[in-house]
Amino acid sequence: MASPLPAVNTYSLSNYSYLTTKHPKIHKHTSHADPFDRMKLNYMKDGMRTSVEGILVVYERNHPHLLLLRQIENTSYKLPGGRLKPGENEIEGLKRKLTSKLGSNSPDQVPEWKIGERVATWWRPNFEDVMYPYCPPHITKPKECKMIYMVHLSEKECFEVPKNIKLVAVPMFELYDNIQNYGAVLSSIPQQLSRFQFRMIIKS
Repeated sequence: MASPLPAVNTYSLSNYSYLTTKHPKIHKHTSHADPFDRMKLNYMKDGMRTSVEGILVVYERNHPHLLLLRQIENTSYKLPGGRLKPGENEIEGLKRKLTSKLGSNSPDQVPEWKIGERVATWWRPNFEDVMYPYCPPHITKPKECKMIYMVHLSEKECFEVPKNIKLVAVPMFELYDNIQNYGAVLSSIPQQLSRFQFRMIIKS
């Protein structure tokens, strides 16, 4: 008999809301090359970039959806998260990033983030867009390691995001194998989550 899949409780999208109460997020780069120029400078100072991102799942119409941040200016989608500080613990760093991206401006209203297991690890061999779910064997000095974790949401939550960002729920079937619209990392998440059982918790 097959072993039971690890369960993840999910709650209705209607249980969650968000406010655009934070100041707009100011982009640090103005062209496609700028982020990689900045990455080069940081690499020379701190070495390989280490980043963490969180997967937050809800359900809508009996189907799992992923909560993503969408830049209003260029309609690009991202998981909430970001770069760790040098020497920072991955779990604590992800909690800090989730609070920065989704948490309230009031310290007493910040969600109690419950970080689960690591779902995937991606590697950036060079200062360019391309990332791989493994480190190519000929690469001895990768430029970035991105770790993606499951985040277990509470039953209800009110998130707060910058004014120029939207929090959207994207169905898994839209992400699946849709590299053209969502990129390699996001479009691979449905496969990576296939080892989980999503339990839809319905409250009367």
